[in-house]
Amino acid sequence: MATIPPKTKVQLSGKERLQKLKEAFHETYGQKPVFYACAPGRVNLIGEHIDYCGYAVLPMAIEQNILAAVSVSDSKTIQLANTDPKYKNFTVSVDGISIDRENPQWHYYFLCGVRGIQEHLSLSSLAGMCCVVDGTIPASSGLSSSSALVCCAGLVTMEANQKSLSKVTLAETCAKCERYIGTEGGGMDQSISFLAEEGTAKLIEFNPLRATDVRLPDGAVFVIANCCVEMNKAASSHFNMRVVECRIATKMLAKARGLDWSRLLKLGDVQKELQVSLEQMLELVEEALHPEPYSRDEICKTLGISAEQLCGNILSANTQHATAFKLYQRARHVYGEAARVLQFKAVCDSSPANAVAQLGDLMNRSHASCRDLYECSCPELDQLVDICLQAGAVGSRLTGAGWGGCTVSMVPRERIDSFLQTVREHYYMPDARRSALEKQSLFVTRPGGGAAIFIEE
Repeated sequence: MATIPPKTKVQLSGKERLQKLKEAFHETYGQKPVFYACAPGRVNLIGEHIDYCGYAVLPMAIEQNILAAVSVSDSKTIQLANTDPKYKNFTVSVDGISIDRENPQWHYYFLCGVRGIQEHLSLSSLAGMCCVVDGTIPASSGLSSSSALVCCAGLVTMEANQKSLSKVTLAETCAKCERYIGTEGGGMDQSISFLAEEGTAKLIEFNPLRATDVRLPDGAVFVIANCCVEMNKAASSHFNMRVVECRIATKMLAKARGLDWSRLLKLGDVQKELQVSLEQMLELVEEALHPEPYSRDEICKTLGISAEQLCGNILSANTQHATAFKLYQRARHVYGEAARVLQFKAVCDSSPANAVAQLGDLMNRSHASCRDLYECSCPELDQLVDICLQAGAVGSRLTGAGWGGCTVSMVPRERIDSFLQTVREHYYMPDARRSALEKQSLFVTRPGGGAAIFIEE
């Protein structure tokens, strides 16, 4: 795999989306773009909410992406426009970039990527840029539209300032800088956006970041279905609440085993320190944590810290209000899901005769854990998963952060037409709003390529 994002010369004739974007750019700025950059969305096949706990995940890039047309100037401003009129134009001085995490607008995600690259490269000043952005990833759908926007902006900033960074460095930088908008993610979305390759899913591992090809079975296809409930991670505390619960569970488990809990932040760190298996970590959860929610008092007493230290050192800005923490459930999900990811890859690698059925079972168990232990599903997602299974999927689960967004289903190739028809009839057609969104909400997906730069020939 090449270490830096590809830069390709392309002819725009026959490429309708690029041509339209070039026209929109000319209409907006009265000039031609100098280059184009794209970053794909992703679907996570298995491994939900465990990247920020230090565990490997198994996503693939999808063909839906964020595409930007860019020109460079010495104007000392960054001008942003979007082909979707609901996203307003925005202009900022290169010396005045600030990100309002209380107000997660589209342009702030773009500026996360700009600022991340500027800081990583220690650039005292940035090139001025004019950009028009076009996205085909449905927003707040669990397919990583916001991270793809950050990645695209990072790639644009690198190219506009005539620098070169590896895919791994870009992924790590973009994962860090998305936190400027208040989302404490783990790096899966940015990693697959840069490290994806056409035709293969990837096992993404962290510390150090690396990606391994995972060949999916020939006998099945993956179908994405959007439940049409939107969830903006940065605008709600659900996501960061789970991050915090995992952080507290880490400290409580470390304390129970006599480790220096104050320096451990991720559930994966505890397993590393103890040098035990995931099964043994699940036994430790049963032994050391209780299923009833923990109060602030109990956490402070167990760890020997004050309420101020809990708020200042452990809780995040938008979880300061929390009073009850489900540590047992969150830790059980994480260690169980981490094991399922490794089992999924092992089945893909050994490709037994019943591979499709085995993978489907792992996906079903993943959804049950997300729903019951991590509580990141919602009634519409659960209904959609049930419909997908009744329609002929061997496995179906929520994908992405949850609380809305999409399901991913594994469907035997020969059942695909009847599957799509049944899901249409039972989930989308009975509801006028869903029915209107169905065309962009239900589609077969294949592993796509990673972020890239295009220059018109």
